[in-house]
This record gives sequence, C-alpha cells and structure tokens, in this order.
Amino acid sequence: MKHFNLEDASQIMIGAFALAVPVSFSEEAWSIGESLPLINLAMLFALSMLFLTFFAYGSVFQGNIRQRALAFVARLFLAYFIAAVVVALLLVALDKFPLASEPATALKRLIVITMPASMGAIIVDSFDKE
Repeated sequence: MKHFNLEDASQIMIGAFALAVPVSFSEEAWSIGESLPLINLAMLFALSMLFLTFFAYGSVFQGNIRQRALAFVARLFLAYFIAAVVVALLLVALDKFPLASEPATALKRLIVITMPASMGAIIVDSFDKE
C-alpha cells in the first residue's frame, strides 16, 4: 500500500493553488465570505467533503478502500487541510485574511475559497494513482 508522502503533498498543494488563485483574487469571494450564514458555510464544507469523497473513491483509490479505509479518510482530510493552508497563505498575501481582527470573516473566506481549491487538490493528486 502506498503511503502519503512529499510527492502527494506537493501535488495537493499545486492543485489547490491552481484553483485557489483565481478565486482568491475575487472580491466576490471575499464578500461572500463576509456575509454567508453559518448554515451555508456548513453546507459548503459538507459539499466539499462529499465531492472529495466521491472523487477520491473513484479516481485516487479506484474503488478499492476495503483494506485501506483509514488511508482513504486520512487522504480526504489531508487534502482538505493542505488546500485550506494554501488558501490561507494566499489570503494572507493579499491582506484579505483578518484572522486577528475578524476571525469569523477569515474563517468564512477560508471555507468559501477552500471548496474549489480542495477539488483542484484532489484532482491533481489523482494523477499519481494509489
């Protein structure tokens, strides 16, 4: 069984960056991140995890998770977490991640922009199949 390694992490970072950049530069994403209610943010997070699950199951793990359930779940959360870190770094660079002064806004923007970034992350990760 292949384990998560630096190559996997770099693929996830590149995929997340590829989709996070255009969205992170969007004032609409910043505004949505300020105004979206918590229930909608929860739905975005759930949708992100749902689509990551479907894609990783079918493409990264090729439907074979019976003996690798823990690796499968870990891969999902690592992909989302790494994508979120990439998004946070981009937003910090753009001075649009007010974690100290407005943590709720920062977290909302992070969730909004991590949704497409996480999909880019898992897609690029799938190029090197398990």
